[in-house]
Amino acid sequence: MLDPWGSSNPVEDEDYEKIKREFGIEEITESLRQKLLENRFFRRKIIFGHRDLGLVFKAIEENQPWAVMSGIKPSGPFHLGTSTTALEIIEFQKLGGKVYYGIADIESWEDNGIPYEEAEINAIDNVADILAFGLDPSPDKAYIWRQSKEPTVKDICFKVSRLVTQNMLNAIYGEKTFGLYLAALIQVGDIVLPQVREGPQPTVVPVGIDQDPHIRLTRDLTRRYYKKFFLPGATYHYLLAGIDGTDKMSKRNPNSSFNFNETLDSIEKKVRGALTGGRKNKKEQQELGGEPQKCMIYKMLMYHFEENDDILADEFERCVKGELLCGEHKARCVDKVLKFMKNHQEKKEKLIDKARELLGSD
Repeated sequence: MLDPWGSSNPVEDEDYEKIKREFGIEEITESLRQKLLENRFFRRKIIFGHRDLGLVFKAIEENQPWAVMSGIKPSGPFHLGTSTTALEIIEFQKLGGKVYYGIADIESWEDNGIPYEEAEINAIDNVADILAFGLDPSPDKAYIWRQSKEPTVKDICFKVSRLVTQNMLNAIYGEKTFGLYLAALIQVGDIVLPQVREGPQPTVVPVGIDQDPHIRLTRDLTRRYYKKFFLPGATYHYLLAGIDGTDKMSKRNPNSSFNFNETLDSIEKKVRGALTGGRKNKKEQQELGGEPQKCMIYKMLMYHFEENDDILADEFERCVKGELLCGEHKARCVDKVLKFMKNHQEKKEKLIDKARELLGSD
C-alpha cells in the first residue's frame, strides 16, 4: 500500500511496474515523449507514467484552457525531493497551462503538528523558492493559496465527503488518524479547484508515485460528484532516494537531502558524503566498473544540476567502464551544486517580499 505520509516507498523498478499494473497508470509512450523533449524530466525518463495526459495535449492543440496543479506541505524549507515537482510545474506552465499551487497548511498541521502561523512563515520561504526557479506569478498564469484561507477548497471537501465512508479511506490509505483523512479530502478540493473556479478543463497534477492515493481518491469523487468535470490527470516521477542511501528524501530526515536554506559549507559536506555506486577500492572500480544506477551523485546531476544530456551520458558510460572514479565525480558535482545554490539563494532573497504579497501575508 502506498503511503503519502510515510518514509518508505518503492525503490526498485519491479515495484514501480507492479504499482503501474495494479492501479492502471499509463505508460509514457515514445510518441508522447517526443512532444516533450524540451522537458528534461520526460526526456530523461524520470517521469515514467501518467493518467489522461493526452487530454492536456488535445487542449493545447485546440487552443483550449488547461491547468497544472501542485502544491507543497509547508513543514520546512525546500529540498531536492520537493523541488522536483516545483520544476515540473514550471515546465508545464511554459507549455501554456495555468498553475494552481496550493500551500497545504491544513495537512502540515494534521501530519506534523505545525501551527498555521509557523506554516505561513515556511510558505513564504517555499513560494520564494519556486519564484526563483522561474514560476511566472502573473494572475492569468498562476494562482497560489493556503488551504486554511481558501473557503472554496474547504467547501469542496464538505460537499464530496458525503460520498466517502471510513471503509473507503481505510482501503486507500490504511488506518490513519481522522485528521489525515480530512487532509486527504482537503486535497481533493485543491485538485478540483481549477475547474470549480474556471469551468471544466483538463488538469494535470505532477506527483511522485507515493501521492497516487490522493489522485485516485480525487478522480473517483470527481466522477461521482462533479459529473461535468474532466477527471484530473497526473504525471508520475521516480522518487529520488535519500542522498544518504535511505529510501526517500524527507524533511523528517535531514541527512537524506540538503535544504535550500542551508549554508554552502553544509551542502558541500552532505554532497561529499553522498552514497555512490563505487566499488570497495580503485582497483576493483577499474576492473568491474561502477554502478551509476545506484549513485546519488549521478542522480542529483540527472534530476537537477546537469543540463547537458551528452555530458550525463558520457559520465554514465565512463563510470560503468571504470574510467570515472567517485572522487573525481563528486568534485564535479560539488562544484555544480554549489554554483547553482549560491545563485538560487541570491535570487530567492530578492523574492521574499513578492512571495509574501502573493500569499496575502502582512
